[in-house]
Amino acid sequence: MPLYQPERPRGEEARSWFGSQRADAAVVVAYGSILPKELIEVPPLGFVNLHFSLLPRYRGAAPVARAIMDGVTETGVSTMVLTEGMDEGPVLARRPLHVSPDETMGSVGKRLAEVGARLLIESLRAYSEGELKPEPQDHAQATYAPKVTDEEARIAWGARRRLIRDLTRALNPAPGAWTTLRGTRLKVHGAHIPSESKKLSAGELLAVAELWVGTGDGALALTEVQLAGRRRMSGAELARGLRLEPGETLE
Repeated sequence: MPLYQPERPRGEEARSWFGSQRADAAVVVAYGSILPKELIEVPPLGFVNLHFSLLPRYRGAAPVARAIMDGVTETGVSTMVLTEGMDEGPVLARRPLHVSPDETMGSVGKRLAEVGARLLIESLRAYSEGELKPEPQDHAQATYAPKVTDEEARIAWGARRRLIRDLTRALNPAPGAWTTLRGTRLKVHGAHIPSESKKLSAGELLAVAELWVGTGDGALALTEVQLAGRRRMSGAELARGLRLEPGETLE
């Protein structure tokens, strides 16, 4: 198949190439640029976009991560006809997906991709045959999912432990929620709320059978961590390797 990769999706060259393909529709998935109107209007049916949320919820670059950060139990995929506005186009179809409390962005994203691929094919067929009519989104219900910044990925140990746990899930496998230990960046890839608890100050570490850390409302067990330049390991393995002293903290 021919591969055409313009440096920018704008200008006469890109528009001319798309026009020469004589396609009925084009497909966009996880594309990082806003396409100009003159390009969107080239195919008769326009550009059909697959987005990883139930639009108009979580418009933007990081819909899966933001949904998990919010602790949702349901997300999904949507197909829509692209417009100039960011994820504002009329919707062709939606498909919901349940999110379990221990799932990560990686596992949810994989399942959404599988569901989304099927929905995209179904939507293209039905749309081209006139069986699906694009329906305008309710813009008043829109929420947004901008890219997660490095500062947002830093764990605030004074927050509630459920929020911290959801942050670690949302940024696993990348870029990873992070903190610092002895002045070195430590990524936290997994955590769970233990059935029992100890009174620890925010960020205070305690090595028991697992590695516990204090939060704003109780202890959180760190199940998978990674020091800068090192492999992933369990929290307990890190505690043994570093010989943590009583009262050491994460910052």
